[in-house]
Amino acid sequence: MENLSHDSVNRFLLRERYEPKDLFEEIKPNINLVGGTLSGDDTVIDKPHSDPKLTQLINYVYSGRHHRAVKGIQLITLYYTDLSLKSVPINYRIYNKDEGKTKNDYLREMIAEVLAWGLSPTTVTTDTWYSSQKNLKFFKNKGLGFLTGIAKNRSCSVDGKTFTQVKNLEIPEVSLVVYLKNFGQVKVFRRSFKNETYRYYIMFIAEGDTLKSISRTEFKELHSIHWGIECYHRAIKQVCGIERFMVSQRALAGSPT
Repeated sequence: MENLSHDSVNRFLLRERYEPKDLFEEIKPNINLVGGTLSGDDTVIDKPHSDPKLTQLINYVYSGRHHRAVKGIQLITLYYTDLSLKSVPINYRIYNKDEGKTKNDYLREMIAEVLAWGLSPTTVTTDTWYSSQKNLKFFKNKGLGFLTGIAKNRSCSVDGKTFTQVKNLEIPEVSLVVYLKNFGQVKVFRRSFKNETYRYYIMFIAEGDTLKSISRTEFKELHSIHWGIECYHRAIKQVCGIERFMVSQRALAGSPT
């Protein structure tokens, strides 16, 4: 790129108006659009030296890495893994508080878009933040199975009558089929961690009453696929240096945020 001037880069950014669908169209020929896994998550691009009052799209947002609110840009991503385990980002949003939407609103909007563009995944995976009742019903209505984390105080019942918090259930190693309040039957898994805490996950299969057939091996495989979006967010920070990237708001005008 010896003959590329700095001004030509600026002119390019001001001239072009790339949107998420352009990303999808670029990678579409290289993946199997049918039967894969669609993962949704967000990450915070740290901007500690920026002033949110002067710079659009920068806000105080909670960071899982810092375990506190920090100044940054919140990027929400849909990441697709096809049946050959080829993984690519296929849709995104930059959180804009002026739009009055939540991260959950963006996620549902993004999934609806990729389905309309021709993607036909079998399953959606998310973390606990995106496991709201509205999201789960949205996945189900779109004919999608799902694996999501859930909070330990979510209300569940073994018999469909007596409800208690999921942390109070006796969950075998192989998992347990329960009724999730205001949703229906799901299969719940529990994982233990070094600090002797537990995390809870639920799975749902869209094709019919096949919950009992889901094995812990299948759960681990799907959970491992979801880890790919975490690795992607880490890579764009550590390898691509996205946190050091600076661009004017006008250059972001093409994004549907």
